[in-house]
Amino acid sequence: MKIKVLYFAKLREQVGIDAETLELAQRAWTVADIRTHLRSRGAAWAEALAEGKAVRAAVNQQMAQAGTAVPDGAEVAFFPPVTGG
Repeated sequence: MKIKVLYFAKLREQVGIDAETLELAQRAWTVADIRTHLRSRGAAWAEALAEGKAVRAAVNQQMAQAGTAVPDGAEVAFFPPVTGG
């Protein structure tokens, strides 16, 4: 399975890249699974995507929850919560 992962705002700064393509084992993946997989790299990814840290996600440009399925060929974006005023 191949997906494109995008990082925005502070997450992009923390991991040092804005996008990458991941080759993953062919199985059912969720947003939470992808986040866990990325955290397992350690270092910047472990900190930026730490469990309990407020990070939003979108799958194919639609807001997604942790349990949202990620299909083959998907675009998964991670970004910090947006505040306004």
